[in-house]
Amino acid sequence: MSKTITIEPRQGNPPPRLWETPAGMINSIGLPNKGLDGFLRQDLPRLAELPVPLVVSVMGFSREELGRLAERVGDRPEVAMLELNVSCPNVESGLIMGADPGETARAVEHVRPLTERPVIVKLTPNATDPAAVAEAAEGAGADAVSLINTLKGMALHPDGGGPWLGGGTGGVSGPAVRAVALEQVQAVAGRVEIPVIGMGGIASGRDAADFMAAGATCVAVGTESFRDPAAGRRVASELAALAPSA
Repeated sequence: MSKTITIEPRQGNPPPRLWETPAGMINSIGLPNKGLDGFLRQDLPRLAELPVPLVVSVMGFSREELGRLAERVGDRPEVAMLELNVSCPNVESGLIMGADPGETARAVEHVRPLTERPVIVKLTPNATDPAAVAEAAEGAGADAVSLINTLKGMALHPDGGGPWLGGGTGGVSGPAVRAVALEQVQAVAGRVEIPVIGMGGIASGRDAADFMAAGATCVAVGTESFRDPAAGRRVASELAALAPSA
């Protein structure tokens, strides 16, 4: 899975960008990337050398931007799947695309005819009804949904000098959000027929098995990789060892 790319290059948020919490971390990265052209020219050739299927995450501030990204990226043979990161506001409506079922449906409907690649919609946990958003994505042609994204949080400077993170606030991830993620995965899996990719604080095979018991088809490991760069392989091995009883 690539980091999310946008049409234009982004520098991201000013530092500091990370804060460790007792059960995870807060990140305020701000989606730094080289933009669509820079990604296709510089990053994609290197990512394509990895011995795994490549999923590219894209984010636009309008349906037209999302469509342009999906069409250009999805046209490349190196790319196996696309992820639509719909956690940003639509500049035309002001609504967060992934928090409103109607906005999500319109975004997916616009993208779907532009690429033959499977499309994953990354759901925000900050929607009033994530399962309704998932249903809207499915109805509009999404091939899968993934959840949860980070929860909004902040950290204060140890000397009392205001927010620590350069962006003021950031996204909380890691074991601290696992219980929220499990509930939302179960709710979404009960409402859609398409695959559900579960994530949010998975740090062991037992955690992965819990997500799959809640209805996830497969899982993703993120924050744990900061602590253990081989976490993905370890979690997969632990999950396989649990298979007879999980």
